[in-house]
Amino acid sequence: MAHNSATHNQQKTQPGEELDVNAVHAWLSNHIEGLNELPSVKQFSGGASNWTYCLTYSNRELILRRAPAGKKAKGAHNMAREFEIQQALKPVYHYVPAMYALCQDESVIGTDFYVMEKLNGIIPRKNMPKNASLSSEEVKNLCNNMIDALVELHSVDVEASGLSGLAKGEGYVTRQVEGWSKRYRDAKTWNVPSGKKVINWLENNKPSKETICLTHNDFRFDNLVLNSEHPSDIVGVLDWELATLGDPLMDLGNALAYWVEADDDFMAKAMRRQPTHLEGMFSRKEVIRAYLEKTGGSYSDFRFYEVFGLFRLAGIAQQIYYRYHHKQSRNPAFKNFWVFIHYLLWRCNQAIKAK
Repeated sequence: MAHNSATHNQQKTQPGEELDVNAVHAWLSNHIEGLNELPSVKQFSGGASNWTYCLTYSNRELILRRAPAGKKAKGAHNMAREFEIQQALKPVYHYVPAMYALCQDESVIGTDFYVMEKLNGIIPRKNMPKNASLSSEEVKNLCNNMIDALVELHSVDVEASGLSGLAKGEGYVTRQVEGWSKRYRDAKTWNVPSGKKVINWLENNKPSKETICLTHNDFRFDNLVLNSEHPSDIVGVLDWELATLGDPLMDLGNALAYWVEADDDFMAKAMRRQPTHLEGMFSRKEVIRAYLEKTGGSYSDFRFYEVFGLFRLAGIAQQIYYRYHHKQSRNPAFKNFWVFIHYLLWRCNQAIKAK
């Protein structure tokens, strides 16, 4: 038993989010060869959704992802779906980590979980780590590589990779506009705008044509793993929870909602969560132009995708703020989210007016 308590001390997790190491190890030992002793456990902070842990064995490191505890929205935190998407994608999209085992026996730790390869490298957060400073030329290369990785994802053969049953596909744009309008209205608190004007504009300006392909829906720098030796090279794309069959330009619009430029206003800078301010970084317009050049696409007006991306981000932030407002979350980081909702809807209106 001394061994167990020593291992328990090697668990670095959030209070209430500890992992039952004995149960996990017992189950894993039957599915992965060569795991001889209990691992130490470290939880990754950063994700607001599924809980992610690193299991360190003497001979290898594994990543475990599980759903959070408590009540779940219908369709959310579907670990089997996340596992199966990546398993099907791995042979055709090399940025995906290898999947090792999926546990759907809730008696093990009370919820589904899966275990996958740990990709080693740099995950760019708000700022790049001190030891990974990039020249402006390397930053440009990183932008190009990121757009290449997105273009490559959007050109995956969905039929051949066995992912055609992943979602409805057709009618995606309409479902997204209706879905996020409803989520925003349901989560509205007294101190944020109704969003009616933006919702009506999105309803009335849906593009006449949509393309359906595999989309990630959270394609941001902080979901990428960069090569430690050459940080402008991407070695992995993480967090496939929201992946679906959707419209590629909406995927791009969603990504750009998080893209804060060096000369953006004070409010945008306060929201920045990835290093898009670095010298050499593309502007949002340059990202769109580069994406369209690489895909041979063209558009006369990107406004719908830009406005939708900002409105969806407002919806995500408002859902988080609603939980804080109703004392379902005590995280002080969410206290002023209502201010950002005002700002994001203002940005939507600015984009609508722009020609």
